[in-house]
Amino acid sequence: MALKHRAWSRSVFMAGLLAPAMVCAATLTVDVSDSTGAPMPDAAVYAEAAGGQELPKAMHDVEIQQKKRQFLPLLTVIQVGTKISFPNNDTVKHHVYSFSPAKVFDIPLYSGKTGAAQSFDKIGTVVLGCNIHDQMIAYVQVVNTPYFGKTDASGKVRIEGLPPGKYTLKAWYYNLPVTAQVVEQALTMTAADADASFKLGVKAGPPPVSEGQAW
Repeated sequence: MALKHRAWSRSVFMAGLLAPAMVCAATLTVDVSDSTGAPMPDAAVYAEAAGGQELPKAMHDVEIQQKKRQFLPLLTVIQVGTKISFPNNDTVKHHVYSFSPAKVFDIPLYSGKTGAAQSFDKIGTVVLGCNIHDQMIAYVQVVNTPYFGKTDASGKVRIEGLPPGKYTLKAWYYNLPVTAQVVEQALTMTAADADASFKLGVKAGPPPVSEGQAW
C-alpha cells in the first residue's frame, strides 16, 4: 500500500507542476499573404524561443507518399530528429533522393512498398526529387522547435500550446530567394491567444521544377 501511495502522490505532484504551464499556454494564429495580398498556402511557420532555452520534443514519425507521380504533401514541417518514411502508392517505380546539405540520402528504385525511413537530424530545408520523374518535387522544413505548422488554403496556421515568453517567429516559403527564404519577426506571448501576420515578397504559386535539381 505504501508503494501505491507514493506512486499516487508522485503523479499528483507532477500533474501539479504541469497544470500551470498547460493553463497558461496559448494559441497563436498566423496569417501569411503574398506580395499581392493573396493568401499563401504551404508556407512553414514556426516559433523559436528567444532565450535559447531547451524546448520539449514533440516528434512523431511522418510519411510523404508518392501518388499520381507526385509527392504528397508538397511541404512537410518537422522537428529535428523526426523520421520520415516514403510509401510508393503508385503502380510505377520511384527513386527518391535529396542533395540538400541538411539531409543527403538516396532510396534506390522501388515500387509497391515503403522506402526506407530517413531520420532528419539537421535543421534546414530539404528538397526532395525523383530520379525517374523530374516533375516530382517536395520540401521538408526541419526546425528546432515543437511550435510549428504550415498554412492552409486560406493562408492561415494555428500554433497551439505556446507558453508565455519571447520568441522569434519565422516563416519559410519555397519561392522566396534561396539566400533569404526565411523571414522573421519578434513575438511576445502572454497567457492569452494572439495573432500575427507575414506579407512575403513573392507571389504564391507552384515551385519551379528545376529547383529540386539545383539544391
